Amino acid sequence: MSPRADAAEAGAEHGLREEAARTLEEWAAPDAGQERLRRDYLDHLLGRPDAMWRSCAAGHLTASALVVDPERERVVLTLHRKLRLWLQMGGHCEPGDRSLAGAASREAAEESGIAGLRLLPGGPVRLDRHHTPCAWHLDVQYAALAPSGAVAEISEESLDLRWYAYEEVAAVADDSVVRLLEATRARL
Repeated sequence: MSPRADAAEAGAEHGLREEAARTLEEWAAPDAGQERLRRDYLDHLLGRPDAMWRSCAAGHLTASALVVDPERERVVLTLHRKLRLWLQMGGHCEPGDRSLAGAASREAAEESGIAGLRLLPGGPVRLDRHHTPCAWHLDVQYAALAPSGAVAEISEESLDLRWYAYEEVAAVADDSVVRLLEATRARL
């Protein structure tokens, strides 16, 4: 990477890391477990200058969004190509991201193929820390409403993409997705 690219990434890192810390500082955790994660995420951000990037082998912040249909009856899940699990849309932050919410929105649009998604107000819905093949993901999870007539399109990161009624999610997805759905429904 060139010195100019290194400087650009360092600047993006600093701004995104500051924004992530501000988001987490302002977020009101709904319970003691979420509060512990919020504090752990903040400690990680303070202790690791590379905490936002996948190059941080100790773990890095990621952003995701559960996409809800306009009627608020279904969610779209992706069958992740590498993990082979039904998940919400999400992934790594990129140098062009200015906020965690922006990263979650970008990932949701890229992976679902749905334009015009609107994140629910109120900031993150919940936090979830999980291990992946690359490192620990300290995921900041949002929820987004799809516009009327939204049609999901499979991306190269997915093996499949499907709309599931709320009551079907527990049969196909793991507990982290179920907890995100429950928190999203409470927010709706």
